Amino acid sequence: MSERRPDREWWTAAELAEAALPDLPASRQGVELTVKRLGWRQAPGAARRRKSRGGGWEYHWTLLPSRAQQALLAQAAPPPGAPAPVDREALWARFDRLAERTKRKAHRALEAVQTVEALERGGMTRDLACHQVARQFGCSARTVWNWLGRIEGVRSDDRLPHLAPRHGAAVRGETSAGCSPEFWDVLKADYLRLEQPSFSACYRRAARIAKSEGWTTLPERTMRRRLDAEVPETTIVLCRQGVEALKRLYPSQIRDRTALHAMEAVNADYHRFDVFVRWPSEGLAGGEEIVRPQLVAFQDIYSGRIVSWRVDRTPNKVGVSLALGDMIERFGIPEHILLDNGREFANKFLTGQVPTRYRFKVKDDDIPGILKTLGCEVHWATPYSGQSKPIERAFRDFCDDIAKDPRLAGAYTGNRPDAKPENYGNRAIPLEEFLAVLAEGIEEHNARPGRRGQTTQGRSLLETFDESYATAPIRKATDEQRRLWLMGAEGMHAHSRNGEIKFMENKYWAPWMHQVAGRRVVARFDPADLHAGLHLYGLDSAYLGHAECIEKGGFFDLEDARNHAAAKRHFVKKERAAADALQRMRAAEIGGYLDATRPTGEAPAVEAQVVRPTFERKPAPANALKPRERSPEEDAAHEAVVADFEAKRRQAEATRPRAETERSRFRAAIELEARLGRGEEIGDEQAAWLASYQSTAEYIAQRDVLRKHPDMLG
Repeated sequence: MSERRPDREWWTAAELAEAALPDLPASRQGVELTVKRLGWRQAPGAARRRKSRGGGWEYHWTLLPSRAQQALLAQAAPPPGAPAPVDREALWARFDRLAERTKRKAHRALEAVQTVEALERGGMTRDLACHQVARQFGCSARTVWNWLGRIEGVRSDDRLPHLAPRHGAAVRGETSAGCSPEFWDVLKADYLRLEQPSFSACYRRAARIAKSEGWTTLPERTMRRRLDAEVPETTIVLCRQGVEALKRLYPSQIRDRTALHAMEAVNADYHRFDVFVRWPSEGLAGGEEIVRPQLVAFQDIYSGRIVSWRVDRTPNKVGVSLALGDMIERFGIPEHILLDNGREFANKFLTGQVPTRYRFKVKDDDIPGILKTLGCEVHWATPYSGQSKPIERAFRDFCDDIAKDPRLAGAYTGNRPDAKPENYGNRAIPLEEFLAVLAEGIEEHNARPGRRGQTTQGRSLLETFDESYATAPIRKATDEQRRLWLMGAEGMHAHSRNGEIKFMENKYWAPWMHQVAGRRVVARFDPADLHAGLHLYGLDSAYLGHAECIEKGGFFDLEDARNHAAAKRHFVKKERAAADALQRMRAAEIGGYLDATRPTGEAPAVEAQVVRPTFERKPAPANALKPRERSPEEDAAHEAVVADFEAKRRQAEATRPRAETERSRFRAAIELEARLGRGEEIGDEQAAWLASYQSTAEYIAQRDVLRKHPDMLG
């Protein structure tokens, strides 16, 4: 086996510095220091004195670092008859593309070659070593000789790709058969559509077009393989499933939480539970309604602990502000907060004057929101991207641990309309019972051990939070700052004469308010009790004072008032839509029809056929008769006739059947049902009316009321 050598074997220190070889200094003094440090001059047969003019020392190339030796070998010219140099990167790239089974064969051949070389070093001849290794590896001696021939003159670290089977590294060429480019273009255009047609249907259509146009085609399976080979999977997903499906192919971002500490950054969002709950409501019959409650929760990003939460019927800024206040009062003010861009978060009350708040109309005199006043830096999550909010992972646990709790059995709704359980709607949980299960589930979520996050490392979220919270620098809220989240904020104008403020049909005033008459102020109040008064601030957030409620005319609960107004708007909108549906033709359209029927030309003049005569009125004669006056007896008889007529009219009105009402119709239906229940027969008209009435919404509503109030019919 021959050994490669560079074109030049002996080098001086100056020549090595000028050659700029890897891992060697680029100056003569540096090379001399390396020679002295490594003791090159003491190496036997590798250092000698220079015989030419100037003297000095020369060093053999084998003393150089390995990378420098490889550089010299790469620069060396191949010996006569030697094969062309092989591109090592391309060689290893082909080896990486081989199947694992083929790679194992290459490793087995390399082990056989190394065994032969070990036997040779022990004094055995190569031929005897090849036969010995062939018996050991279960192959012929000729195969071992072939493996040795493949690595002749090859670097020891490049032997593995040379020993790989050649058939596995061969590059497949293009098939000799081909099709018309037009056929291929039609097939791709038909298949790469958002309607997602099947490949077989697209191929049949393309083949039919090719037959009429005279294009050449290939079998369907061949074209399918060509599509898989030439069209990337990402292109297929984009063209057939859309941009959102393509985004899902991109790996999600993994953010490092280890650089944070507890309460440095939090995130919040709403989650609707898949559970029916009986929510108390004074405005409805029975005092409650069936809802799927909404949970707003704040989560510490460092540990993942849920630090505060509130439950309401709908997402709203009141619940968010109360949950925010719970978190700040207990743990402190965070430096960063990640919020969803929904209206319940991106409103002026919470995030007024915060940049990039693309919700509601932005005005120059907008009041600063709670988070702006507290100095929290607000970050907005990407819309429709659950991966942007870490709390979504906790909500996924709540869907399984809380919504499917055995104590809530029968009230689970399913997470999709097509995934309703068999017992859908069998039960609705009382609010107090649901809140107890929810509180227990959140505490268990925080205290569950064995978490495998970046910061938990086998601990619970609670333990991770407490360890970091004990040493973290966290800002605490003052008593004045507590008014910011416990009170709602509204910008309003004080009365120009006395400074009085009207809000939600209530009037608020205090003697000191003359100084703010006509000014715009910020009012903060308790959303759950509007009669508790207002705390007034200037636009610069300076506290002005407290205003008492002097006229209590509004709602006690601000959110109830807003829900009522929203329900009323929805009712009006629905009725308008129903009216528009009935009015299928507009007045302008009717006018158009009338214009089309208008006669053309002038109507012929009509001459009068009858002439009204004119008579002169003659004066009445002096002896003309005057109206006779009635006697008292005649007047009495006339009054008796009138009185008899009125008596008969009143009697007729008393016996006339009254107009039907909802209660009377429902009472008649109940009576008919009772008769049928006793086995009595009713007429065909009555049976038909009862069957029709039982399918109406009026009957269903009256029946529900009767169930709750059995004495409604007396």
